[in-house]
Amino acid sequence: MQTVKDEDGQVTSRVRRTLLPGGLRVVTEQMAGVRSASVGVWVAVGSRDESPTLHGCSHFLEHLLFKGTRERSALDISVALDAVGGEFNAFTAKEYTCFHARVLDEDLPLAVDVIGDMITSSTLAEDDVEAEREVILDEIAMHDDDPDDAVHNLFAQQAWGDSPLGRPIAGTQASITALTRAQVLRFYKRHYRPANMVVTVAGNVDHASAVRTVRRAFGRNNFLVGDEPPVRPRVGTEARRVSAGESHVRRPFEQVNLVLGVRGITRNDPRRFVLGVLNTALGGSTSSRLFQEVREHKGLAYSVYSFASHHDDAGVVGVAVGCLPAKVDDVLETVRGELAKVAAEGITEEELVRGKGQMRAGLVLGLEDSGARMSRLGKAELVYDELLSIDEILARIDAVTLTEVKDLAAELFTQPELLAVVGP
Repeated sequence: MQTVKDEDGQVTSRVRRTLLPGGLRVVTEQMAGVRSASVGVWVAVGSRDESPTLHGCSHFLEHLLFKGTRERSALDISVALDAVGGEFNAFTAKEYTCFHARVLDEDLPLAVDVIGDMITSSTLAEDDVEAEREVILDEIAMHDDDPDDAVHNLFAQQAWGDSPLGRPIAGTQASITALTRAQVLRFYKRHYRPANMVVTVAGNVDHASAVRTVRRAFGRNNFLVGDEPPVRPRVGTEARRVSAGESHVRRPFEQVNLVLGVRGITRNDPRRFVLGVLNTALGGSTSSRLFQEVREHKGLAYSVYSFASHHDDAGVVGVAVGCLPAKVDDVLETVRGELAKVAAEGITEEELVRGKGQMRAGLVLGLEDSGARMSRLGKAELVYDELLSIDEILARIDAVTLTEVKDLAAELFTQPELLAVVGP
């Protein structure tokens, strides 16, 4: 159990964990002073777990679980949460899938029951598969029409090639068209099992009551029968290599969108806090170097930012810019110049202080609602295998030094670069 108290010694949050039969983990955080509750079901499967013939299956399945169960139709599922004003959604990432809801505390049993019903008892009817196939094809087309989505997908493909990490999460028109109900059903039965899942709840909740609610909701169809050891998080010791080079795709957009980057670090690398400070100073805010130089001083682009993407055994660090076609060369020259400068000189003391301040505030302010707390619990249990307290994270941010930032910048930004360009 993890307990947090305020200056007066009053408990402001309490984290507890229970392992249910079948290996299903339940983690809750009781938050003082709130009347909401958020629940998430985190499944340790994502697009990187798909073979080429199953490309897009995780995302397809995420859609299909909303289409109906033995007890509820698709409309029943929607109405149940709408009737109590709840927020209800899901998303698929490269390494996990999440189904989540945010409701008033009194409606938490309903939210858990609906999600539990979807996870354990979806019918995956043939008609629903065919109908949702068309929806997903439309979604893929929508992402292809979004310049930012298109260039980041191209960047991932350049980095990791025709591997699960390099492929778009939603699949392609060809892969989604070819998927059959039988393939999706086998994927569902293989991956959607209790030992592969974590249920996280945060807000005005009682742990024992939440565990009973989860046990009832996930007890359908003997889902919790047996005791399997929970799946342990995937942990990589070093980021896998990326394929340096350039990729260009011609699109009839008004702007050119580009991403310039290098190999980064893994999700569990202890230097991730150092990288957070470096990223903030480089292009994570309006006071950052790239924003000031590219937009404010030279007027080369409206949108410019840096980012760090982490996986268990891979990572990239990059800069994304959207600009007019005539300014591409100047943008690239400016960005490359700033990366070379930070690699050679590091950042200033002022940038270090500002970067730490932005990270501290972003962390604390971002955890003031139950949904953010629920997500923190899920990722900690499913992908990090540890739950750092807020104070521990703040201490690690505060401990970052100028020397550490300079050393990491020198290591990262002297590597061969990757460039993805989408536009006219």
